Amino acid sequence: MSDRITSWHPAPSKPAYVPPPGAVDAHCHVFGPMAEFPFSAKAKYLPEDAGPELLFALRDHLGFARNVIVQASCHGTDNAATVDAIAKSGGKARGVAVVDPDISDAELAALHEAGIRGIRFNFLKRLVDNAPKDKFLQVAARLPAGWHVVIYFEADILEEMRPFIAAIPVPVVIDHMGRPDVTQGPKGADMQAFRALLDSREDIWFKATCPERLDAKKEGGMGDPWDNFAAAVAPLVADYPDRVIWGTDWPHPNMQDEISDDGHIVDMIPRIAPTAELQQKLLVTNPMRLYWPEKL
Repeated sequence: MSDRITSWHPAPSKPAYVPPPGAVDAHCHVFGPMAEFPFSAKAKYLPEDAGPELLFALRDHLGFARNVIVQASCHGTDNAATVDAIAKSGGKARGVAVVDPDISDAELAALHEAGIRGIRFNFLKRLVDNAPKDKFLQVAARLPAGWHVVIYFEADILEEMRPFIAAIPVPVVIDHMGRPDVTQGPKGADMQAFRALLDSREDIWFKATCPERLDAKKEGGMGDPWDNFAAAVAPLVADYPDRVIWGTDWPHPNMQDEISDDGHIVDMIPRIAPTAELQQKLLVTNPMRLYWPEKL
């Protein structure tokens, strides 16, 4: 179909940085394949197929051992594509689902058996039409033991999100640091507000992810090699080393205008986590605590 979009690099470079053994790409997605897993009628974008075979080939090419597959908004609350990818991973993937708040306890238990370990609440108005906080809190209270909530929002609504985040009864993971304006630098208003959120609860985690999204030229940023991102995020990783995880965000949903090399994205890791100790926490210890605690 001519209106389907491709947002990922066709031949990413081999990164110069070599991840430690057991490294986890803790934020990535799969799209379709559409013939088997149709996209939601409410989807705001229609991507080309990017199935598990492509994802796992990229995992191996970049030097990672495991994936955490996050349900993409284009698939709505039908998690079949994500569950299928986990099943095909040979135990090397876990997942985060998007669910209808009225989901039954039996359905949640089935998702747990399928490898899901959290649910995602999306507050980006350009991607979702409705985000009912009261119903989200109700389903958060019914999650299987050991699950967490992932939240995706932008920095301009952080203040209004605070009471909702405070009320979530399980650990919270913030996607892409709540999308701060990294051009403000590490002491900018957005990053300071995000630090205040992290300080409000000891079980709020974050993903130090998406230099290609947060430092994109069309957003007023630098573009590759994303120097604004490196400068703004490295101090955050250093100050909260036990609550940060990392991922490629492949296949970079809705980034078709500024397609980035995944090898370059991996090479951001030592710029935001310059020591072996920080890299081990970012890529192995922390994501394993969230997604494979039984293997620690």
